[in-house]
Amino acid sequence: MTLHPTVERVTARIIERSRDSRQAYLDLIEREAEKFPGRGALSCSNLAHGFAAALEDKGAIKNGRGPNLAIVTAYNDMLSAHQPYGRYPEAMKLYAREVGATAQVAGGVPAMCDGVTQGQLGMELSLFSRDVIALSTAVALSHAMFDGMALLGICDKIVPGLVIGALRFGHLPAVFVPSGPMPSGLANKDKQKVRQLYAEGKVGRADLLESESASYHSPGTCTFYGTANSNQMMMEMMGLHVPGASFIPPNTPLRSALTRQAVHRLAEIGRESDDYRPMGRVVDEKAIVNAAVGLLATGGSTNHAIHIPAMARAAGIKIDWEDMDELSAAVPLIARVYPNGGADVNHFHAAGGMGYVVRELLDAGLAHGDLLTISDQGMAAYAEEPVLDGDALSWRPAPAQSLDPTILAPVSAPFHPDGGMRLVSGNLGRATFKTSAVDSERYSIEAPARVFDSQEAVQAAFKAGELDRDVVVVVRFQGPRANGMPELHKLTPPLGVLQDKGFKVALVTDGRMSGASGKVPAAIHVTPEALGGGPLALVQDGDMIKLCAHDGLLEVQADLAARQPATAPREEMGMGRELFAMLRRHADGAEQGGSAMLAEGGL
Repeated sequence: MTLHPTVERVTARIIERSRDSRQAYLDLIEREAEKFPGRGALSCSNLAHGFAAALEDKGAIKNGRGPNLAIVTAYNDMLSAHQPYGRYPEAMKLYAREVGATAQVAGGVPAMCDGVTQGQLGMELSLFSRDVIALSTAVALSHAMFDGMALLGICDKIVPGLVIGALRFGHLPAVFVPSGPMPSGLANKDKQKVRQLYAEGKVGRADLLESESASYHSPGTCTFYGTANSNQMMMEMMGLHVPGASFIPPNTPLRSALTRQAVHRLAEIGRESDDYRPMGRVVDEKAIVNAAVGLLATGGSTNHAIHIPAMARAAGIKIDWEDMDELSAAVPLIARVYPNGGADVNHFHAAGGMGYVVRELLDAGLAHGDLLTISDQGMAAYAEEPVLDGDALSWRPAPAQSLDPTILAPVSAPFHPDGGMRLVSGNLGRATFKTSAVDSERYSIEAPARVFDSQEAVQAAFKAGELDRDVVVVVRFQGPRANGMPELHKLTPPLGVLQDKGFKVALVTDGRMSGASGKVPAAIHVTPEALGGGPLALVQDGDMIKLCAHDGLLEVQADLAARQPATAPREEMGMGRELFAMLRRHADGAEQGGSAMLAEGGL
């Protein structure tokens, strides 16, 4: 395989830019490995506390027989994707004993459901829940009792938070253990249609709730290709999953077999083995590039324009939006999964899934094949798919051709020649534009601005008919420092209605859109954010704004230097938002990851 010149160039640039910070990180985990060679270094009192309640495994832990594996779980039974995790620990302890190891639940981390908090006040806690998850992961692993990390998390901020926290213990091996998607329900486009009808007042709340319940209906990950399922794709592209584990349904024999294999493999790759694979070495510059390439090739969630830089930074690696933009120009879109297609992830998996995608990218030189992964077969293992023959787990090559050409396409004949995530910049700052979800004739718009400080104000103007025209809707003071950078989910239906009426419509915001960012052109994650002097604070109603994905432009035709910035809304209390004030005030910009913890930690 010859590496694509763009992938090679971008990777080399990231390696050079990260040289000092990456070496500092590697030095850190080397020191940690020397300081904490195993639980035998603990005092007798420390160790006795650590195994006091491990009734079945007390002797093995006490006498140092085999590796002791930490289970860090994001279980709760309100979040459908994580409900299956409730019974994982007891099974994982049995799997560990099969190979002479032990396992303990080291700790739990919070797991927000953005589907529950979309459009609600709780969404203002969502992005910073990633920092809390990382901190909680560190607390769980701080007991120095463990020889490996089994990380149980799937959804939006949870996987990035687990990655960031676990990388602080990067001298240990780590395996991510998913639970799989729920069965397919109401088609995503039918669900979206009902949402728009509700926004227009043509159906009532009962019809809307019936539609939503038919879509989100059972244990497992939501089936659209949003942030949660993009997380699973990235863990495969980075070599942190058992190959092919992402999209096997929960509560099936194959899912159980993959979880068993994850535990067995984790026990095999610790420091005392001949096949040591520490997480901090697995997550290197090439793995981060692979994550970005996979995101672009599959049309994944825009939230990862924030999460990828944050995860990389935790490993001493510096990637920015210019790197991702350059990769996007070279990586073709080879998957059509809702919201950039009609299929869901179950259909994607049936058409060939991750095995097909990985093989296509490797064969085209668009992904690095020479990674240190948790598999002893490297990235080649991720071009295969798992199968059960009786009770025996094995892998076979992914389909040579797409089993549904409307869902998966070869690199040689992609759905779109680029990866569908562009950097736009100009006198309003820098932002992300997800082109893969937008028709190409809408890539460029120039229209007067209508400025708002909340999505509720946009909804009120829409209902009053004030937006029935060509318009660039500017929603500001939605960045990390202003209010925690919530997803502005309430905007999608009304803006979609305006666009369907024939108006030219776009959104410009320093906030986030969902991992299911939709069909309306949008410049999101604008940085610098309005709070603190970003240019969005200077925009006024009627200013002409040009947003162009073709030319990478985000500009306003106005003399911003002559204006005073608008006053930000005052910080609100309630729903625990006041507890997160410190995180907001110390957060860095969206392009750096939108994190207070990483900004303050010198990472």
